[in-house]
Amino acid sequence: MICVMSKELHEHDEAPAARVAVIPDSFKGSASAVEVAEAMAKGAREAFAEQGLAVTVHTLPFADGGEGTLDALLGAWGTDALTVETTDALGRPTRARFGVSDDGRTGVIEAAEANGLPGVSDVALRPRDASSRGVGRLATELLDRGVEEVLLCIGGSASTDGGTGMLAALGARFLDDNGSELPDGGGNLQNLADVDLSGLDPRAREVRWRIACDVTNPLVGERGAAAVFGPQKGAGPQDVEVLDTGLARLADVLAEATGSCLRDVEGMGAAGGMPATLSSILGAELLPGSRMVAEVLDAERMLGGADLVLTGEGRFDSQSLGGKVVDAVRRLTPAHVPVVVIAGSVSVTADELRRSGVTAALSIAPGPRTLEEMRDEALPEITSTAYQCCRLLTHPGLPSTVRPVPGTTKEPRP
Repeated sequence: MICVMSKELHEHDEAPAARVAVIPDSFKGSASAVEVAEAMAKGAREAFAEQGLAVTVHTLPFADGGEGTLDALLGAWGTDALTVETTDALGRPTRARFGVSDDGRTGVIEAAEANGLPGVSDVALRPRDASSRGVGRLATELLDRGVEEVLLCIGGSASTDGGTGMLAALGARFLDDNGSELPDGGGNLQNLADVDLSGLDPRAREVRWRIACDVTNPLVGERGAAAVFGPQKGAGPQDVEVLDTGLARLADVLAEATGSCLRDVEGMGAAGGMPATLSSILGAELLPGSRMVAEVLDAERMLGGADLVLTGEGRFDSQSLGGKVVDAVRRLTPAHVPVVVIAGSVSVTADELRRSGVTAALSIAPGPRTLEEMRDEALPEITSTAYQCCRLLTHPGLPSTVRPVPGTTKEPRP
């Protein structure tokens, strides 16, 4: 529990320092997870200091495996982003960032750095031609650096090529009936006849691959990669039909080559079908992005030792409780520990909050504001809200505010 007694009540005893865990997502468009964590920590320290209470604040910038995961992991590891020359989804030269852990064992890639929609937003979308080849260049750079594990975050892709471009960059060859290598792009997969893995970089099979995947769509069909996500990438009805046919052909060829039949497996339709090829050829594991990040950063250990947890994101709504950062934090935090969400906006109902296991949710908005004003003022308002939260919880007139209810356990929330 957090000690809320004033020092005057313990003249001869030194109270143990309270332990506050600060583990937020980014406030997208306003502040990175690193910046948000620092702002929350500042407010918490100020509140405890004013009450004359000792506190230890641990910060852990977090993410759910989507945009911002690279920066969150780099912030937690204390390492800098690295860059490499590669190509975008249309094969044009570009530079993309990636990261390596402080011990050099784990590498992280945000695929959208090389095959993302923002990178090709300056021209008309070409869904049949878009490729993941540039992601393979990032993977090669990590292999050259000797990592033992690759974390691949695949959201925001412009391609629907089943990951064939990425594997081609690693040495695999996708062939037509004449034994000629297919051009890049999902629009050519309908002509796929065979896959030649003899030239695949052997290091690609020696490392562990983990893919952050938060969708359950299969590779093909009405819920498949082309039908559901193709239109977001510029695919019209005819494009969707061509891309879906190609992915179905890819599934058949991969099944014959590797023995893995992944056509109807949940999650294989993410990022234009990228997990299908990586899973069948490289043995990649799929798992929810927030869970992957939590495991890599050992978040459960930090949360398990906390007396108070501060988390947050730009918008806290019902979707936040379905696999995003706040959901992961509340599940990993012991039931007796208060979890407070600080967000740009809060739209959960009292009933939703009560059922969620979250103790309280606070908006940083001090009054009517435009979105632009909120963005400009986000960090100081995050600090102010964290300060007010911790000031309340440490007030000497409320000694039982954060004490566990009798009968609760230290088990994680359901």
